[in-house]
Amino acid sequence: MTTCAPAGAHAQRSWVPEFLLLSAIWGASFLFMRMGAEEFGPFPTAGVRVALAALILFPAMVHRGEWPALKKHWKRVLLAGVINSAIPFALFAWAVMHITTGLTSILNATVPLFGALVAWIWLGERIQRLRWIGLAVGFVGVALLAWRAPGGAGARHGDAAYAIAACLCASMCYAIAANYAKRYMLDVPPLASATGSLIGASLCLCIPTILNWPDRMPSARAWGAVAAIAVLCTGIAYILYFRLIAHAGPSQAVAVTFLAPAFAVLYGSLFLREAVTPWMLGCAVIIVCGTMLSTGLLRPRR
Repeated sequence: MTTCAPAGAHAQRSWVPEFLLLSAIWGASFLFMRMGAEEFGPFPTAGVRVALAALILFPAMVHRGEWPALKKHWKRVLLAGVINSAIPFALFAWAVMHITTGLTSILNATVPLFGALVAWIWLGERIQRLRWIGLAVGFVGVALLAWRAPGGAGARHGDAAYAIAACLCASMCYAIAANYAKRYMLDVPPLASATGSLIGASLCLCIPTILNWPDRMPSARAWGAVAAIAVLCTGIAYILYFRLIAHAGPSQAVAVTFLAPAFAVLYGSLFLREAVTPWMLGCAVIIVCGTMLSTGLLRPRR
């Protein structure tokens, strides 16, 4: 029998509203990506997103006195931004143009799965039998989801399979970046790390954004969507995420990944009229259960 880990059971629960708020905000990022990418295209959507978010976080970083830390570790931090922001943001912005935002968000929930796998291969972290089972269950859920989900690999649109692959590549980038940070950036303050990463992503995406800038000026709706994903879903969300880690611990913070897709599916259904099928929801449950097993959030009761 398995049960949710009891960590934090007796801790102060004042972080729960922030947990729900962050899940709702990150779930909305896929909706805003679709709205922006339809007119901007994937590279400008990602480029404007990271540039605006960097502008939001930079004053906060300076105010907290973390600017010297960024200057000291700038090479490592900028590289992290390429892996953690530039590449995955562009991939997701392209993917939401070809598959539903709900499906995209569920695929994004595989990040902890890839994180455990990368930690085993790269950092030599031991994976116990139950966690191996979780990895297997999670990836089976992904395969089933890609097979029959609306807008998935079985759809008529030829780009759907590539969009699913792009989401999985983006999730792998997040996983690599998390393990990179664990190995090389433990001495970098969180806000300096986040801001510097966004600066690195902005530099990386600068030329692709200019070269792919749309011929027709995007509408106010598209600008509003990109501004929302930059300010709300990136800048403010990063601050909330670091607060959540401090108040609730990393195990509770990573669980945001599991709840955000529920909001994304809801937003996609309400505002984009995207189909939500029992198969899609069932596969999402399989992926989440596998992910919780692989990360140790579900463990045997002793």
